[in-house]
Amino acid sequence: MEAILKHFPNLTEVQKEQFRQLDVLYHDWNEKINVISRKDIDALYTKHVLHSLGIAKIQPFAPGTFVLDVGTGGGFPGIPLAILFPETRFYLIDVIAKKIKVVQAVVDALGLENVKAEQIRAENVKGDFDFIVSRAVTNMPDFVSWVKTKIKKQHKHELKNGILYLKGGDLTEELKDFPKATLYDLADYFEDEFFETKKVVHLPLKFTI
Repeated sequence: MEAILKHFPNLTEVQKEQFRQLDVLYHDWNEKINVISRKDIDALYTKHVLHSLGIAKIQPFAPGTFVLDVGTGGGFPGIPLAILFPETRFYLIDVIAKKIKVVQAVVDALGLENVKAEQIRAENVKGDFDFIVSRAVTNMPDFVSWVKTKIKKQHKHELKNGILYLKGGDLTEELKDFPKATLYDLADYFEDEFFETKKVVHLPLKFTI
């Protein structure tokens, strides 16, 4: 929790309390439904919460932004981002019902009114979004094929509308067909060794009818 406060010092008291509650909520739910690996649950704030908030270091979301989180799992990166940006709408999806059950329970416990959670495949989602976020749910070519028709036409951020993807390691091969992709090293923002190989990939996608 200290790392969250260090890197995001302007949180309101409500946001601080919501971030604090994540520890108890995820430890409790993880005993019932394993959504976070046993070895990672004790590093929740570094490996899950702060990692999710890496997207915010690359592109803060303006009020009224609409964000789709594909393959959210236990709610990452969507829930930490929804706490940080209460005026941004988030749509968290996963194909596994028990994971969405946990997400909805956490959302309800935190009182997050800017989050909708649903068990649905990305290909079946209706609507369009400013950004589509995810955390290494699949390779980039497959991910693009799922979401390429779901981007809003009008841009209102410094970065163009498209994908903001949390990935790690050498992405040269995976991104070879995406010359417009930009990689941002999270080690430039967070000092923990966990972030040494972690990146945010921004891939602008054109609006298509």
